[in-house]
Amino acid sequence: MQIALTAVYRRVPEGYIAFVEELPGANTQGATLEEARRNLVEAVELVLEANRTLAQEDLRGEEVIREPLELPPA
Repeated sequence: MQIALTAVYRRVPEGYIAFVEELPGANTQGATLEEARRNLVEAVELVLEANRTLAQEDLRGEEVIREPLELPPA
């Protein structure tokens, strides 16, 4: 499965701020564009990990079905 996300970078006096349009909470900054890009990848990984952990904690003890989500090709 491959998901296309949109990274947005904005130049500011301190460097760049960055966020992912489709993933609230995935935002960061960097002194250079390359640093902002690296930091954004890490931010996305952290947001996904945190969301997964929160969902698992919220559903602990509940009867649920977990399975991979197959998205149709774009």
